Amino acid sequence: MFKLGSSVFSVAIRPALLIACLPFLTGLRAVILLAQETPLQTEEQRQARDALNKGVQDFKNGQYDSAIAAFQRAKELNPRLINARLYLATAYAAQYIPGAPSEQNRNLGEHAIDEFKDVLAIDPQNISAIDGVGALIFQMAGTPYDAEKFQESKSYHQKHIGLQPNDPEPYYWVGVIDWTLSFRANNELRARHNQEHTAHQIMDTEPLPPDAREDYVREYDGVIDEGIDSLKHAIELKPDYDDAMAYLNLMYRRKADTVTYQNERDELLKVADDLMDKVKEIKQKRSEPRPQ
Repeated sequence: MFKLGSSVFSVAIRPALLIACLPFLTGLRAVILLAQETPLQTEEQRQARDALNKGVQDFKNGQYDSAIAAFQRAKELNPRLINARLYLATAYAAQYIPGAPSEQNRNLGEHAIDEFKDVLAIDPQNISAIDGVGALIFQMAGTPYDAEKFQESKSYHQKHIGLQPNDPEPYYWVGVIDWTLSFRANNELRARHNQEHTAHQIMDTEPLPPDAREDYVREYDGVIDEGIDSLKHAIELKPDYDDAMAYLNLMYRRKADTVTYQNERDELLKVADDLMDKVKEIKQKRSEPRPQ
């Protein structure tokens, strides 16, 4: 067993968990690329562009403090220069360390979120800003665990879906969040039962007792179904999406804790096992050398 934050995760799910905890900058789409801006018309706009270009170079060199100062100046000179705002948000986000408890670290994350939200105030359909907020809130929701923040993060991925319904990534993240919520709740129900019934402990692989199962179904059956549907849709859009398959496997294991009869549970666990076999098959094919 190994621990992440206050939750305990089995080694069997470690690969999928690590997928969810990849550095969130990979989820900030195209922020590092300069988009087309309105042609320069004033001296302030020219100075804003110069400040933006300086900030970009400082950012690429890892000089975040000077990059932030340059991006802030560019934003002040031209408040509608979207790239300056995106870079400013990303410069804060690049320094944020998921799980680090210091106030300074939390401030970096919050500054990044605020800047991304400022972009959305100007351009509500900006995918880079939508993904940036969703990714950061997801990271900040883990330590300390905050279910409401996970739900807020999910709402941004759902906004992405509304704008780009054929992109598999936001469906994947909805599934990851639904699994995180249902997994945490499952662990808490098991821990509560074991604390109250010291003579009849249940293992992680065993079904929930009837009273705990009823509570679980009432609160999380809809969440689990949403996660399964989202991950299945991600795989429909990207048939070799092994990360989504790994989480779909985990979601079916959560679904197995909602059913009454053992044969239903066995069927769901078989589907989960088949998905893991598929993941191994895909990874094996990727590792094979390509023919010359």
